[in-house]
Amino acid sequence: MQAEDVMRILDADAMGFASLKPARIPKVVTYSKNVFIPLTNACRNACAYCGFRSDKPYIMREDEVLRILKAGAAKGCREALFTFGERPEVYPEIEKALSEMGYDSIIEYLYHLCEVSLKLGLLPHSNPGVIDEAEMRALREVNASMGLMLENASDRLCESGMPHEHSPGKRPRERLRMIECAGKLRIPFTTGLLIGIGETSDEIALSLMYLKKLSDRYGHIQEIIIQNFRPKKDTPMQYSREPSLFRMLKVVRASSELFPELAIQVPPNLNPSTYAIFLLHGASDLGGISPLTRDYINPEDAWPRVEEMRLLVRELGLTLSQRLPIYPKYIAKGWYSERVGEVISQYATEDGYARE
Repeated sequence: MQAEDVMRILDADAMGFASLKPARIPKVVTYSKNVFIPLTNACRNACAYCGFRSDKPYIMREDEVLRILKAGAAKGCREALFTFGERPEVYPEIEKALSEMGYDSIIEYLYHLCEVSLKLGLLPHSNPGVIDEAEMRALREVNASMGLMLENASDRLCESGMPHEHSPGKRPRERLRMIECAGKLRIPFTTGLLIGIGETSDEIALSLMYLKKLSDRYGHIQEIIIQNFRPKKDTPMQYSREPSLFRMLKVVRASSELFPELAIQVPPNLNPSTYAIFLLHGASDLGGISPLTRDYINPEDAWPRVEEMRLLVRELGLTLSQRLPIYPKYIAKGWYSERVGEVISQYATEDGYARE
């Protein structure tokens, strides 16, 4: 599939979309049962749509993280999702707090918390923003997988007046470099696009083709998230329009056609009344669902209940299965460290999914 084929889908009108060949519908729809741990909301980036970042930031202490991990383990969670603002040490108060806890950087602190997570039987999946190869190599030892949203590969979105103008870590070259580095290190990786922040169809196609090139070369991308922009109060983009359902359907469909072997994820809490529709147009994964913690990036959007998802998926004639943060393909390949493998062996079924 070439860029022009992607564009044909992205620019299709209703009749053109209806004339496409039948979509790839998954027999098994997956999700991950997790705890969401936002270590700090300090971030060097200032994206025009972000409601998470704060100029009066906090950092979670180890005892607070430990309480969440233990509670998650008790509820049968298998994933610990660690996320935080990029390079938070640019804030003196965060640097001071880390130093008082005995850490030189947020990555060093994260490494320790991932070790704690593994001891409690939770597989870490870390989204640390743009980091360097040495940091990725270290985190590989204590993570089942890692992630970084590309969001978009267009430099135009970083220009004056655009959503990434004040976000050095959102420069496409930097993000693509990290995604490629993950491939070189054989780290099972999650990435994706953010739809509705001012991008054009050409820029969506460009972004997907960049990810396709990296996926074909290294084989490390395990899922592509297609995430719809949601306006946040008191941000520069608070009055911007969300992408339409039709726009989202076309991007999901194009992604499914371009990446037939990968999971295409649409967050159900950001699409509470429509996420089932995406399963009929190429989506196959519903992401992390927590019985304990909320989505701190989108706190106004509650997770659906797993049983509600199961009933809805069953109505479509499909099966809902819990997965680990590392997909079965990479378990079979052995793309994990010995320490991570010890936990995987406890909870992976013979076909690589999560033991309920």
